[in-house]
Amino acid sequence: MTLEVDIDQVREHFRLTASFSSAPGLTALFGRSGSGKSTLVDIIGGLVRPTRGRVAIDGQVLVDTDRGVFVPSHRRRVGYVFQDSRLFPHLSVRRNLLYGRWFTRPEGGAAADLASVVKLLDIGPLLDRRPETLSGGEKQRVAIGRALLAHPRLLLMDEPLASLDEARRAEILPYIERLRDDAGVPIVYVSHSAAEVARLATTVVILTEGKVAAVGPVIDILPLADAGDAGGVLDATVVRHDEVFQLSVLESVAGELQVPRLTAPVGTPVRAYIRARDVMISLQAPQDISALNVLAGRVNAVTPSSNGAQADVRLDCNGASLMARLTAKSVSRLALTPGKPVFAVIKSVSFERS
Repeated sequence: MTLEVDIDQVREHFRLTASFSSAPGLTALFGRSGSGKSTLVDIIGGLVRPTRGRVAIDGQVLVDTDRGVFVPSHRRRVGYVFQDSRLFPHLSVRRNLLYGRWFTRPEGGAAADLASVVKLLDIGPLLDRRPETLSGGEKQRVAIGRALLAHPRLLLMDEPLASLDEARRAEILPYIERLRDDAGVPIVYVSHSAAEVARLATTVVILTEGKVAAVGPVIDILPLADAGDAGGVLDATVVRHDEVFQLSVLESVAGELQVPRLTAPVGTPVRAYIRARDVMISLQAPQDISALNVLAGRVNAVTPSSNGAQADVRLDCNGASLMARLTAKSVSRLALTPGKPVFAVIKSVSFERS
């Protein structure tokens, strides 16, 4: 299923101009606060009528201002999961979930659908409880289940983890992965967290000040982000575990990497997300340092920041792309230019299941 968007939205002193198409999987709308991500999702969902443009899902036109087409939100079969769960406090989890059946009554009946959604999100023990007794992560899993039971053609998730603490985020991320891989529903996911995007996204749309700056696969596009946690994404595989030091060893085209012990079994594909700010550069293979990961590579490009104080140094590590964010003084002192062989010293890495 494909999503096509080509819109302009003018509101007071802000203008959003977005044109892109996305394939099945999870499409992440990524950018800083105020870049237009939530407005774009509201337009796709039918909560906002654009000033100009067209939105279509699998060829079915939902918005076409030139032809006067605007399908109301309740007829779009688009599920919506907000930052807060918006569950009905007076209803049990089961009845909150089944609220979606009032929108569609697919063949097979709601009971069969409920069973599959409960299994997918692991919420069986919660069915008879009220929302006030649930944790933030549990509430969001129920909200996702309610959206799925409306049998949407597209699921919109507007920063669903923004209100959760780190522990609750870690709890719910595997369920969003499962949703992406097993539910068969394309997802548009809003986030300003590069780590979330690196873990979850199939396609990334970068929004900057109301404009689409880049669109494409996560590995190619995320390094182009200008946010403070921009970085590189490596595809890797768990090859062994070191039980003595509680480490896992991953293999990637860039080289072998050691990370804190993962629960994933040997052979599991993972995504390694390496922030630019966590990469140092050395001209020689470093000795006697605390960093566990050093990758050989070459400088691909050096891009100074707008104020000239820093620069993004893009590296080619055996075909894999990494980035280091250095001071201009460091770039000058090391005489970093395209083609120069270097070593990337990685201080910290986020490793997530692919």
